[in-house]
Amino acid sequence: MTRSPYFLRMVALVTRFVLTSGPLLLGASTRAADVWPQFRGPDGQGHASSARAPVSWSENQGITWKTAVPGRGWSSPVVFGQQVWMTTAEARLGTEEQRKDVVIDPDATDQPLLVVSSVSLRAVCVDRTTGAIRHDIELFDIRQPAPVQQTNSFASPTPVVEAGRLYCHFGTYGTACLDTNRGAIVWKDRFPIKHLVGPGSSPVVVDRLLVLTCDGADQQYIVAVDKRTGAVAWKTPRPPIRAPQPDFRKSFSTPLVISAGGRRQIVIPGAQWIVAYDPASGKEIWRFDHGPGFSLVPRPLFDGNRLFFCTGYLRPQLIALRVAVAGDPSQVDIVWEKSKQIPTVPSPIVVGNRVYVISNRGIATCLDTATGSVRWRQRLPGAYAASLLSAGGNIYAFNQAGVTTIFQPGDTFRRVARNVLNGQIRATPSVVDGTMFLRTDTHLYRIDSPR
Repeated sequence: MTRSPYFLRMVALVTRFVLTSGPLLLGASTRAADVWPQFRGPDGQGHASSARAPVSWSENQGITWKTAVPGRGWSSPVVFGQQVWMTTAEARLGTEEQRKDVVIDPDATDQPLLVVSSVSLRAVCVDRTTGAIRHDIELFDIRQPAPVQQTNSFASPTPVVEAGRLYCHFGTYGTACLDTNRGAIVWKDRFPIKHLVGPGSSPVVVDRLLVLTCDGADQQYIVAVDKRTGAVAWKTPRPPIRAPQPDFRKSFSTPLVISAGGRRQIVIPGAQWIVAYDPASGKEIWRFDHGPGFSLVPRPLFDGNRLFFCTGYLRPQLIALRVAVAGDPSQVDIVWEKSKQIPTVPSPIVVGNRVYVISNRGIATCLDTATGSVRWRQRLPGAYAASLLSAGGNIYAFNQAGVTTIFQPGDTFRRVARNVLNGQIRATPSVVDGTMFLRTDTHLYRIDSPR
């Protein structure tokens, strides 16, 4: 497949950033191709820089190793050199009497809920070559945590990794920095909110700051901490929300750093609003009222001209915005919006001049990025929570029953392969140097493409 000039520029910029910037300064033995630093990869939008990626596998084929992962978590694996990191939660149900003491919030309308008496929140490191577990570190021991939705976990946010450091976030239950060489905790803190159904938003590193989205049912704010010390650098409240119901005020989206109107911006969707902030100060640059949507999960996208985001529950929409209108970074214009077969959980992906979405129930759609016109729709098997991934010239869709459908980008749907593994897939996989790291509910797989 021929890559668009924009995509090639993006990969070059991302690679240069990884190689030269302070936040992701690589060791002498680590190449940019060996790094998958955050949720949805180097650019945060689901693109693997590797020219190769596996297209055929099963439990009996293409698996280099398969490692059982303790506990439960839906965080994606992040990769730096020989280390593959994930977070996990080992829950203890306790006795029936102990579980009676756990209060279920009456505002949590999403059912059913998982009730535990305590949970150990941990960081797990797997050796990239052998699959052996090198670290299994407890970061927080939480007694009587609030219940989480059974389709969620206490360890759903994806950590961020860079040279010598791992930043783990468990929403209200805590945020911690690890020394990845020694496996030692550098700092940790907590920023309490009421999730009602458990944590979801992943952190992002911007220069020397770790930025956290805290969109709870009770309060909504963005906070940035010094990644070296954990000290709060700035904290900005979200705009007022019309909905009086606490459940309609929460959200779970992950920030995206973009450059538009001549300045860098952290774009963060939330209930009713999508807002852009100045990374250094936390000051608001612009805001857009997208309506009554709440519990936003998908990460936004940016193609250099248009910003794409999903509006969450009630009336899911995909909206394209033009930011920095006429060079003014405080202005935004709506370009188009679509409301048919739009996901509330899986993040879309832009490849070339097309944006691809997969609905929760498995309807894939290809849209023109400039006009929003539909090029094709195709039903794929199963239900979906993991985000779309672009690697090796193909697009990957992972359903919750362990089935991966691979198809070519373009104006006609062309399936490349269909692969099946045991277990559930809700975590978005990672791809580095032709290797895929895929996490199910029980195992981490290393899947390799033929060389």
